[in-house]
Amino acid sequence: MLIFESIVSLQQYLKKKRENTSKIGFVPTMGALHEGHLALLKQAKQENDLVVCSIYVNPTQFDNQEDLTHYPRTLAADTEKLKYIQCDVLFAPTNIEMYPTPSLVAFSFGHLDKVMEGQYRAGHFSGMATVVAKFFNIVQPDTAYFGQKDLQQYLIVDQLIKSLSFPIQLVRHPIVREADGLAMSSRNRRLSPAQRAKAPKLYEALQLAADWLPKAAIVEVKRRTQEFLLQAEGPKVEYFEIAHGHTLEALTTYQPNTPTALCIAAFLGDVRLIDNLLLH
Repeated sequence: MLIFESIVSLQQYLKKKRENTSKIGFVPTMGALHEGHLALLKQAKQENDLVVCSIYVNPTQFDNQEDLTHYPRTLAADTEKLKYIQCDVLFAPTNIEMYPTPSLVAFSFGHLDKVMEGQYRAGHFSGMATVVAKFFNIVQPDTAYFGQKDLQQYLIVDQLIKSLSFPIQLVRHPIVREADGLAMSSRNRRLSPAQRAKAPKLYEALQLAADWLPKAAIVEVKRRTQEFLLQAEGPKVEYFEIAHGHTLEALTTYQPNTPTALCIAAFLGDVRLIDNLLLH
């Protein structure tokens, strides 16, 4: 596996590889790699001739400085994991490499970035879209892979690709879960043992909500779900939304043939977890 910190060096290498390589896959990450990330990379390995993984904790998408400070950085361990699965290229730039001057670009995605994460994390999606657009321009992949756990992010990247006419196929990989149902996340390692024991209640709540949906009004399903987590002394809900699976427009009634997304964010201590369940 080759490792690059320089944009120019990476681009020079990829330019040469394109002469004999038909398809390049790209998996952007912020590091602290777990089996969820590795699942994306393994799929990319199967579907491409060369795979690039980026590891970069992007400061412009953090609305909370403390969250940025505490975000796990495990580059040495991540590098070994990438070597083990035979990733071809690791791009691990510095902040000065990615932002030699402060970024003045801002993105807006209409309704998509105003709800859920967008409502509670000001500027998050604009910062995320900025760095993803930069990566797309740097790597120029044929295919890019994003996980379903960050469903709203995936939908916004899809809109970004369409709006800016990037010639990139976007692939959504299903959520990878621990044996007890907890969605894999780099933030999970910040949970104390007691918090980790309560964390699976988040997925359990989503499953219950999915069972209730055909039988009860959406407002009642949302009430029951929050009540379940409260009684179980589980994660403290920040939001729980039942929305259209493509647009994230809030649904007022459940229709079995409508793509439906159950999206939740909650806290255990100061650790913020998100999860979702897609129906149909």
